Amino acid sequence: MLSVVEQNRLRISKSTPSKKKSEMGQFFTPVTIAKFMAGLFDDDSFKCSCHLLDPGAGIGSLSCAFLDRCVSDSFSFNEFNLSAFELDESLHYDMERSFSYYSSLFPFNSEISGGDFIEKASEMIHKGYTSEFTHVIMNPPYKKISNKTLHRYMLSSVGIETVNLYSAFVSLALEMMRPMGQLVAIIPRSFCNGPYYRSFRNFVLRRAAIKHIHLFESRNSMFKDDNVLQENVIILLEKGSKQGSVKISYSTDDSFNDLKEFFYSFKEIVSPFDCESFINIPVLSDSNNSNSLSEKLKFNNSLKEIGLEISTGPVVDFRLKEHLRQMPEQNTVPLLYPSHFQQLEIRWPQPESKKPNAIVRNSDTERWLFPKGCYCVVRRISSKEEKRRIVANFINPEEFKDVEAYGFENHLNVFHENKRGLSSALAKGLTVYLNSTFVDDLFRKFSGHTQVNATDLRQLKYPSKAALIKLGEKIDSVPANQSDIDNLIKEMGL
Repeated sequence: MLSVVEQNRLRISKSTPSKKKSEMGQFFTPVTIAKFMAGLFDDDSFKCSCHLLDPGAGIGSLSCAFLDRCVSDSFSFNEFNLSAFELDESLHYDMERSFSYYSSLFPFNSEISGGDFIEKASEMIHKGYTSEFTHVIMNPPYKKISNKTLHRYMLSSVGIETVNLYSAFVSLALEMMRPMGQLVAIIPRSFCNGPYYRSFRNFVLRRAAIKHIHLFESRNSMFKDDNVLQENVIILLEKGSKQGSVKISYSTDDSFNDLKEFFYSFKEIVSPFDCESFINIPVLSDSNNSNSLSEKLKFNNSLKEIGLEISTGPVVDFRLKEHLRQMPEQNTVPLLYPSHFQQLEIRWPQPESKKPNAIVRNSDTERWLFPKGCYCVVRRISSKEEKRRIVANFINPEEFKDVEAYGFENHLNVFHENKRGLSSALAKGLTVYLNSTFVDDLFRKFSGHTQVNATDLRQLKYPSKAALIKLGEKIDSVPANQSDIDNLIKEMGL
């Protein structure tokens, strides 16, 4: 039957306009992933009865994969109930046909509901349905929730504060699950870090144990038919159970032909000293090393401990439009955008660029400028083509003649000391360190997207200031060759 479900998925996906997919925030789950997800549930959980929830069910691919396990006798429940929610009622017919096939093989009760899941689930929680489901399987919609909307109000009314539909679906499902119930979801990796999902991470970690996380090495392997490049993970949560070690598995794509599995202590996934509760997923190269992540770190310094600060570039161009100039002129200073940094070199000014190259220095702009000096800057958004997520550049004041200040545009992160420049050696050493493969691996443990926020960079651990200065003194200029950078890091014993 799953082959028929997959044919329906491909047919409907091909005929559905991309605009509708975007508006709904839903992309149907391929059968290979659905079977993998259904296979993550424990065989011996709730042997007597099962009440499965599938919110945002689409055509029922995930529910059918779960039912397939029941048919194969991997599960043997005395009683089985299935509740599927799908907003797009045009999909209900295909779902009903699939469920009817399985009901002919073993008896179970199924209910397919239309309408908005957030509204319905919030109402259920208000009515006391907080121990309703034993199992949840979901591929929730991915779409931002705006402020002052009905969704935001309904979620707040049940104690949930979050910014995206997928995190709302997971939170609501956890609230409605029985103790020791299990939830398997395929969700964007973006929740693992950053301030926007802090409340969601804390919500999950207070209510459930992370049992398993699966990571795909290929960014476009899950929903390639829909050209989705969002990096996703599959996660297994168990409500109310004691947190133990976490299984981390990897595969190149959704064929799972090269599946690898490793176990990590929870403190290596979520540091007990991290107030942000970042979820760190070790990269595969770490998993092949017998040493634990904590044993690898030869330093544990925060930015504050080494006396440095980081700020998002303060110049928001559309707010200061009247003060911007296409080219430098009298009473202006350089305005630096990410486009001015290419292959670890500064290319300023750029007469052909659509972006301005300068900003007028006056009483209206002075508060947004940094005094001339040496700085390390990191682009907030790296391109998908770049091998590294963190791309750092050294600001050398010698490259800016007759300049007394800089403007850093909002898409740059700036390392500084109390809004002043660093010593040349410190800025160089910091730039080399951030451009190393070692740091790139550290960053990928908790970040699944190309955006690099100041908060993310504060979460990294750094060598001592003395070690960074020593690293900077070993070079005349920042090397562009990756192997040179990595060799310097190794020579320093970092």
